[in-house]
Amino acid sequence: MLSAARVRAFFLLALIFAFAAITFASPSQAAGALAVGKCAAYGQAFDYPTEAGARAAASKQCHGKCTVVTMKRACVALSVDMSNPCGAHGYAIAPRISSALNSAMRKCYAFGGKECVIRAWACDARG
Repeated sequence: MLSAARVRAFFLLALIFAFAAITFASPSQAAGALAVGKCAAYGQAFDYPTEAGARAAASKQCHGKCTVVTMKRACVALSVDMSNPCGAHGYAIAPRISSALNSAMRKCYAFGGKECVIRAWACDARG
């Protein structure tokens, strides 16, 4: 006969395995997008179930003709030149926010920016 302590331990172990199976088997919302337009216009969307949904949401927020980039389980950052918001800008997608921020700033300066600052950033559910 099993002791009460063994029954509880078995039940706890079964509960942990069930929770792990549900967590890893369920689809996570891990799609995002950044829309970048002229004169510091942007739109962002993150933690959407599909890339198409994220693209549509980001495009809707951005005014004018915008370029849309997507991210999945990553971070995105946008940097613009505040001395001339209609001038240089840079954006980057990276697995970590620090890498995305640094790369976006470097790109802004590389394209001729004088006073580049981060305008927007986002990470999706896994980034």
